[in-house]
Amino acid sequence: MKNVLITGASGGLGKLLAKHFATNGWHVIATMISVDLADELNGMPNVSCYELDVTSTESIEAAKEKILNDFSEIHLVINNAGLGYRSFVELSEDSEIEKIVNVNWLGTVKVCRAFIPQFRAQRFGQFINITSIAGLVNLPLGNFYHSTKQAVESFSECMSYELLDFNVSVCTVQFGNAPTDFQKNVKKSEQTAIASYNKMMETINGILNKKTNKNKNLINDIVNTIFNIAENPKRSFRKYTIGFDANFMKTLRRLLGYRAFNHVIKKKVLKN
Repeated sequence: MKNVLITGASGGLGKLLAKHFATNGWHVIATMISVDLADELNGMPNVSCYELDVTSTESIEAAKEKILNDFSEIHLVINNAGLGYRSFVELSEDSEIEKIVNVNWLGTVKVCRAFIPQFRAQRFGQFINITSIAGLVNLPLGNFYHSTKQAVESFSECMSYELLDFNVSVCTVQFGNAPTDFQKNVKKSEQTAIASYNKMMETINGILNKKTNKNKNLINDIVNTIFNIAENPKRSFRKYTIGFDANFMKTLRRLLGYRAFNHVIKKKVLKN
């Protein structure tokens, strides 16, 4: 039985991935900031829960020691832990910027760094790093979320070269707004005295909520695609884009170039 480690497995996509892998022949090492959040994963067949805070090197190392004591091999690490922050640059808060950078970007870096030695010693392994369509295009109010996801894209591609000689596969997975709890938990700027900002926030919130509610089948596509990637790892680096919205935006950005794409977003999204 193969073993998969999933970060941020206590809810949302992480929990759905844990359940899917566990019921389809894998043993899931479900990690989360507190095992008190494990909920129904605790006691589920083929699932073992561990406390792991992706923002803390000490927590990652402590979890790694316990995990490798229980499992002699790790076949796959899915860096899924992530959060959102929708704010204007002028109104952004240091604590929120640091939080999203530490979870979305540095968290992925630190988890990869921790488990590369195990993969290298085994002479096999796979990293699937969850990014977003935000990692490929730039949209209004994506200042902080988009930049962290684009950082993970660049990091993953660069890292893939280092690991070729050790039979370690690296890929990223991008998709649009999926109907999980993620959007509900996104931290947003409060209403301000700046009318233009309030209008833009209202517009973007409305568009994203509408997209999320519309994409009812997207989550199944994401889970099934990630499972298929896990079952069929590729030696060379891959970017997997899932869903109509994400593929449309990626293609539009590539065909139009950044200037025309920027013009389209201003006209069609912001009505500007």
